[in-house]
Amino acid sequence: MSKSSIERSVHLIPLKRVYFGRRFNRADRAIRLIRHYVIRHFKEADKVVIDPEVNKYIWSRSREKPPRRVLVEIRFNKEEKVARVLLVRQTKWRSIKPGVVG
Repeated sequence: MSKSSIERSVHLIPLKRVYFGRRFNRADRAIRLIRHYVIRHFKEADKVVIDPEVNKYIWSRSREKPPRRVLVEIRFNKEEKVARVLLVRQTKWRSIKPGVVG
């Protein structure tokens, strides 16, 4: 696996759409929404792997109150067609520059 076959990018995924509707199972819907977001932005991806840290962050405030947005790094392996979603720890939302990571 060469370094050129892996594409890295940082995305701020809005999860506010999860809050419309019932309160129950919002964290489950947030995980599904992240998966659909990655598939929409990386169309060649056959498989999406969400890191356990992302899952912990979504579930940290219980099932009914997931965070409104999450900052993630997506590593897409072009050879295996697998997108891996990793959590980026950031304290200030205003200083975020989403896009491709060099």
